[in-house]
Amino acid sequence: MRFTYLFFLLNILFFTSCKKDKLTLTKVVGKQIEITDSLMQNEDIENFVKPFRDHIQNDLDSVLAYSKNTYSKAEGEYNTAVGNFMADAIYKQANIIFNKRTSKNIDMVLLNYGGIRSIIPKGNITKKTAFNIMPFENSIVVVALKGTQVKLLIEYLSKDKTAHPISKLKLKLNKDYSINSATINGENIDALKTYYVATNDYLYNGGDSMTFFKPNDSLYELNYKIRNALIDNFKTVDTIKPVIDDRFTQIK
Repeated sequence: MRFTYLFFLLNILFFTSCKKDKLTLTKVVGKQIEITDSLMQNEDIENFVKPFRDHIQNDLDSVLAYSKNTYSKAEGEYNTAVGNFMADAIYKQANIIFNKRTSKNIDMVLLNYGGIRSIIPKGNITKKTAFNIMPFENSIVVVALKGTQVKLLIEYLSKDKTAHPISKLKLKLNKDYSINSATINGENIDALKTYYVATNDYLYNGGDSMTFFKPNDSLYELNYKIRNALIDNFKTVDTIKPVIDDRFTQIK
């Protein structure tokens, strides 16, 4: 693979005014230099970098768990096995931190379909697996929303018709995509109740047109990356075998 870098060689001509002594940039010239594998390595630099590279590679390749099958977000209409695993993992790991800090519990999780960037392949799961699934630096936040805003969240899901990962929320659509039923932890949604919804900072700030997170009662920043939560969750299990279930469905 060839990489091309653009190095600018500045050819600057100055004119000096006898009255004001000002220097003026009059010309910039650029030259393209191709960097390929044919360039010789600097042995001193390579020897210096190698221990760090090897340490990082060994860390990324360390086995955390085992995946019974290959799981892809392309498999499933309204919910996917990999999305369900991801949302449930975030709920489990984030709630530990949230509960310790607030003595409250997260009510539900909402992530985004586009945030799943890779499959979980069958076989050994490593840290590299987590980096492939979530290469971004998105962090978990918990938003306190009134039931009225949660209903806006549910309306968004019914109209978007996408398998956004959810946990603890159960949503059923009619044939015309109107909402048939929606519950959180098995209970109907109370318009006056405050619900603690875990999501990521990208969605909280309006990503994927999810504007229902603002305004809100309060925001809790956990300083906990989605990727790190996945890694921590992988460490707690021996084998993962998520399934497509009935958390988000449509009456046919």
